[in-house]
Amino acid sequence: MREVHLPKSLKPVLDSLRDLMPIVLVVAAFQLLVIRQPLPNLLDLLLGILFVAIGLSLFIRGLEMGLFPIGQSMAQSFARKGSITWLLLFAFALGFGTTVAEPALIAIADEAARIAAAGNLIHQSTDAMQGYALGLRYTVALSVGVAIVLGVIRILKGWPIHWLIICGYICIIIITEFAPREIIGIAYDSGGVTTSTITVPLVTALGVGLASSIKGRNPMIDGFGLIAFASLTPIMFVMIYGMVVH
Repeated sequence: MREVHLPKSLKPVLDSLRDLMPIVLVVAAFQLLVIRQPLPNLLDLLLGILFVAIGLSLFIRGLEMGLFPIGQSMAQSFARKGSITWLLLFAFALGFGTTVAEPALIAIADEAARIAAAGNLIHQSTDAMQGYALGLRYTVALSVGVAIVLGVIRILKGWPIHWLIICGYICIIIITEFAPREIIGIAYDSGGVTTSTITVPLVTALGVGLASSIKGRNPMIDGFGLIAFASLTPIMFVMIYGMVVH
């Protein structure tokens, strides 16, 4: 049989469809075998899956072409420049800026503001809800900026990551005892939504690029771990924000 050669431009889309196939099969199986109902709007669902696959392939291609190279090149440039102050300022600005623009954080902040207003924790007005959501976003962004600075210092100093993570979660447990119950769930979710589509690629590229540029540092051992800090500090900062606001 003759081997079929597909256009090179279609390969990323097919790879994305392959990655999406397990979740599609799970949803279809439960819909048809457990719920025992046909899939609603089957044509729209198939078209939506195709659009998601195209979007994922374009997103991954964009990371490879733009975000990963620029993150690594800037980290290496700062390392060669030898200015720790500028490097830390860049790390903070990168963490803060990417987190403010994170779509998942915007969505959860708006939802948290709406629920807080419904529960009479804040005034049921547009200005109050917008202020609450904006304060939550900036608090999380500030925490991620601090986390990236801490992660960069760890790479420069060669500190073991596990002790920092252990100490961080001990602090979280302590703060949880004093934080308002209404903010605890939001705080713990904030640690996850910050590590999404925008923050992860740039922060990972920063860590790997920096570790690759410093003598005695292993990119595999020292370059990764910044995302762990970016997931940890928002939990603490949001609970403290809740203690102040509520």
